[in-house]
Amino acid sequence: MEPGVIKKLDEVVVNRIAAGEIIQKPSNALKELVENSLDAKATHIQVTVKSGGLKLLQIQDNGTGIRREDLPIVCERFTTSKLSKFEDLSNIGTFGFRGEALASISHVAHLSIQTKTANESCGYKATYEDGLLKGPPKACAGNQGTTITVEDLFYNMPQRRQCLKSPAEEMQKICEVMSKYAVHNSNVAFTLKKYGEQPAVRTVGSNSREENISHIYGPQIGGTLLPVDYEDDVHKFKMTALVTKVDYSAKRGTMLLFINHRLVDSAALKTAIDGVYSTYLPKGMHPFIYISLEMAPKQLDVSVHPTKHEVHFLYEDEIIDKIKRRIELKLLGSNAARTFYKQLRFSVVPSSEHNIEEAEVKNKDKERNDKDRVRTDSKEQKLGKFLLQKQTSEPTTNSNSTSIGNVTDDSLCVGTSRKSQVQLTSVKKMQDNIERRLNIMLRKTLKELVFVGIVDQTFALFQQETKLFLCNTIKVCEELFYQRLLFEFQNLPHIKLEPSLNIREAVLIALDCEEAGWSPADGNKSELADRASNILLEKAPIMREYFSLRITEEGQLETLPAILPQHYPCSTHLPLYLLRLATEVDWESEIECFETFCRETARFYALTSCLEMGLQPQRHKWLVEHILYPGLKRYLLPPNNLRQHLYELTNLSRLYKVFERC
Repeated sequence: MEPGVIKKLDEVVVNRIAAGEIIQKPSNALKELVENSLDAKATHIQVTVKSGGLKLLQIQDNGTGIRREDLPIVCERFTTSKLSKFEDLSNIGTFGFRGEALASISHVAHLSIQTKTANESCGYKATYEDGLLKGPPKACAGNQGTTITVEDLFYNMPQRRQCLKSPAEEMQKICEVMSKYAVHNSNVAFTLKKYGEQPAVRTVGSNSREENISHIYGPQIGGTLLPVDYEDDVHKFKMTALVTKVDYSAKRGTMLLFINHRLVDSAALKTAIDGVYSTYLPKGMHPFIYISLEMAPKQLDVSVHPTKHEVHFLYEDEIIDKIKRRIELKLLGSNAARTFYKQLRFSVVPSSEHNIEEAEVKNKDKERNDKDRVRTDSKEQKLGKFLLQKQTSEPTTNSNSTSIGNVTDDSLCVGTSRKSQVQLTSVKKMQDNIERRLNIMLRKTLKELVFVGIVDQTFALFQQETKLFLCNTIKVCEELFYQRLLFEFQNLPHIKLEPSLNIREAVLIALDCEEAGWSPADGNKSELADRASNILLEKAPIMREYFSLRITEEGQLETLPAILPQHYPCSTHLPLYLLRLATEVDWESEIECFETFCRETARFYALTSCLEMGLQPQRHKWLVEHILYPGLKRYLLPPNNLRQHLYELTNLSRLYKVFERC
């Protein structure tokens, strides 16, 4: 029972143990060598592989090369040109920094280096073993750059060699690493080939990332990519991403994640993005994701894993949440075209088979409690959706109403397909504020809603899973129109009024309404109408350029913004809307101007949507079911304050507690 003797391990054993942690398989060695080439500013990298990298792994680049005087120590541990003191780690901008890659490879393989710098007249070749130079470097002919040859990888580690996969599988892993770097570094030409064969991966160095993805991963992925760009001033990071639309899915998901141009893994980010796609894709299917994050080096800890495939950074949870919300926002409008396949079974089948299938269905039904079964299909569509109700001319009973033009489908003028990029910082801040206020659970509820029916002018019913909700349509649609005005800023199509409307006459009509609240103390109505129309004429260029609301120099209102397709506001409250634009909008401050204008416009569109209930009931029902609520599902990013306008009336579990006693 004597204690063991503690002794210092031999230096060779220590180095081989360390090398085994860093170089776990051929693809790890390739990753280290490719990063060295990129650090050397190479514009062309060629890799040759034999037997999955175990027999031969050669990487050739046209980078800056290695100086002759550095060759004796280049394969010793902790020799690097990237940093000199520990504090340099906080500002590290290169891939390598520890000086362990070449040293580790030399301890588990036969390593040779041929290199030439721009200032040297010839190249030099050197061989290494266990981190040490074997003989002086020999002069040789060569082009600028470095060629590193790794032979007989893990020749002195038989256990490690036995644990590796087949050469074909190891080659596949090498292809994956090479493909990821080729996509991210689109300005560098990459070539990967088996020894004596045609290239398996080749890029030219002048293509875009989208073109490289299409070339390497296939046009099926390349044709469905959505660019997602985001810059955050709060947590100081910038994201550039390419994600597939919801009409693409694969059993095996692919995620390329680069942080400060370093290829890494992030299980938390992958789980978050899979959660976003889970509401769109079939169960067990995954998207293709490419994400590049850039942040200050001092926010990043790169030295947390021997192979550097994992990093830690500040505000990790907050940054992942923002990335998730940005991708979800991008996907909201990307599911216009989707393909579904359904297998049909002939009704004439043997009776025995029919009985077996019936028994299987009954068993499956028993596994799920009746109170938990969702009683409707969220994907079903009704024929009425495709039948636009024809408008009928009905006389209005409101003495303050006036007929202001005919708004028809043909009067909707759609703008150009090419959208203008928003340049105003104030609008971007307002858009970001909407995204920050997003309530994920409310968004899930609205995304999965199934319309049930209309209660009255204000309320409607919808179902989500096993819950029944009463929704204040006016308040929720007001938020929807407000958000669409901001997210379609400068890109709104317009509705043409025929004939056009004189804004002064409209304001006079509004002043006669009780809702205007006019009293003799306010002054003469004619003077008030002149002042209001002058304000609208003065601000007409702003409304025309940003919101597609056109007022001519003669004071004629010609167009209104078309906020939702096939949705046209009725004219009853249009005079009051024009009056409120002149009196309630703060035209002096930029942010306040856009905020108050959008709020007033959203209130007008939400109210007039429900006024048709009394005038044209059938049109109103069709509008609410097939235009407004699908718009809520597709576009609305609900804030927390919308909770007060959604009421959960009951759910299936509560109903079963009541009715299963009967």
